[in-house]
Amino acid sequence: MSEQLKIKLSIANRVYPLTISPDQEEGLRKAAKKIETMISQFEQNYSVRDKQDVLAMCALQFASQVEQKSIDKEYVNEDVKNRLSALDDLLHSHLIS
Repeated sequence: MSEQLKIKLSIANRVYPLTISPDQEEGLRKAAKKIETMISQFEQNYSVRDKQDVLAMCALQFASQVEQKSIDKEYVNEDVKNRLSALDDLLHSHLIS
C-alpha cells in the first residue's frame, strides 16, 4: 500500500487539508486551479460576490460538462455501432456472392 500524502488546497479563499494517495495529487491540484479560474470568471462576468453562488455555478458547469461528455460518448458509440453494422453487411454480401 502506498504512503498517504497530506496536502492543502485553497478554493474560494478557504484551505482544505486532504490526505490522499500520491497519484491523486496532480488531478486534485489541477481541479482546484480550474475551480479558482472559473470562480474568477464568474465573479468578473456576472458580478456575483457570494462565494456560495459562485461555487454552485462552478458545480453546475462541471456537472454539465460531465453529462455532455456522456451524451457525446453515447452518440459516438451509436455511430460506431451503425458503421460496424454497415461494414459487416458489406463484407457478408461480398462473401456470399
